Amino acid sequence: MRKKIGIVTGGGDCPGLNAVIRAIVKAGSLYGWECLGIHGGFDGLLTPVQTVPLAVKDMDGLLIRGGTILGSANSGQFSAKTGLGELRQVPQKILNQAKTNFNALGLYALAVIGGDGTLTIAQQMFEMGFPVVGVPKTIDNDLDATQMTFGFDTAVACAVDALDRLHSTAQSHNRVMVLEVMGRYAGWIAAYAGLAGGADVILIPEIEFNYDAIQKKIKAREAEGKHFTIVIVAEGATLEGHGFVTTNKTGKNGEVRLGGIGHMVEMEIENRTKKETRCVVLGHLQRGGQPTQWDRQLCTRFGVHAFQMITKAQFGCMVALKKNGMMGPVTLMEAINKTRRVDPEGELVMTARALGISFGDETVPKSLTNI
Repeated sequence: MRKKIGIVTGGGDCPGLNAVIRAIVKAGSLYGWECLGIHGGFDGLLTPVQTVPLAVKDMDGLLIRGGTILGSANSGQFSAKTGLGELRQVPQKILNQAKTNFNALGLYALAVIGGDGTLTIAQQMFEMGFPVVGVPKTIDNDLDATQMTFGFDTAVACAVDALDRLHSTAQSHNRVMVLEVMGRYAGWIAAYAGLAGGADVILIPEIEFNYDAIQKKIKAREAEGKHFTIVIVAEGATLEGHGFVTTNKTGKNGEVRLGGIGHMVEMEIENRTKKETRCVVLGHLQRGGQPTQWDRQLCTRFGVHAFQMITKAQFGCMVALKKNGMMGPVTLMEAINKTRRVDPEGELVMTARALGISFGDETVPKSLTNI
């Protein structure tokens, strides 16, 4: 009897999920393994189970197709993360039911594709006896144990395209344009996109901002004859002495929804500078569409190495992109133990500061030694 791998995608969708599924299925088939897709996230393992056989012939076109053919969920009966640093245990009866069905399906292992919350569930399942292997997915790029998660590069490309478009309209009308991007509690998307897209102000969760510094930057540009300004703000950016800005909505798993900081920054800038200011919230556009070429190859490598880890019974681990550019296993605990955030003193921020980009604070680089 051929061994069988279950594949589940959890958390928010993003480009590249299908590419990982494709890689696992194609590599598995070549070596005589079967793959079974779990529909709708982990809840697909509950009674009545929701599964679909995955064959190589079904993989055509998936390399460039966004979203996930298996569906995903960041709520439901499996939820382990309810906020920054907040954790809850999946109920034992839910895990027991999933384990019973896992065994009944004849699965040898479960490939779990997801971010921090999804992999936290995977760790709890591993502790319960599930043979699981994780694949790091999140546009936020906030998993500490891997150099990059898939979906991030595509999200940055989307944000950079938006900045490119905003530049022309901002310059035409001498406006301040504010772009709000995703990222949760990490500022990677804003920082990378801001640097690549020529933003004048970058606001990220890792560096509290104040409006005096932003106003000062805008005035300095005006004095130079540059009568427009581009501001990119991460959804988790915070004003000095204040907390995260959230919507009135709360997710089904109790996690607050960040958002609204862009419009707050827009209104304050307009009040202070009297310049016409507009805000664009990029939102879920960052999650949709085709993955970039970088994400396509990264997803393919992640998928193949996840399959290899399953054949070696390296369970309770996640495939990670190492500092040497190679793939390798790390424990799930390493992956979920710490949120990877932008270093305020790191090379990325120092490079931006060396170009005169403001982070909404009063810091001025004294040297370029950290670049």
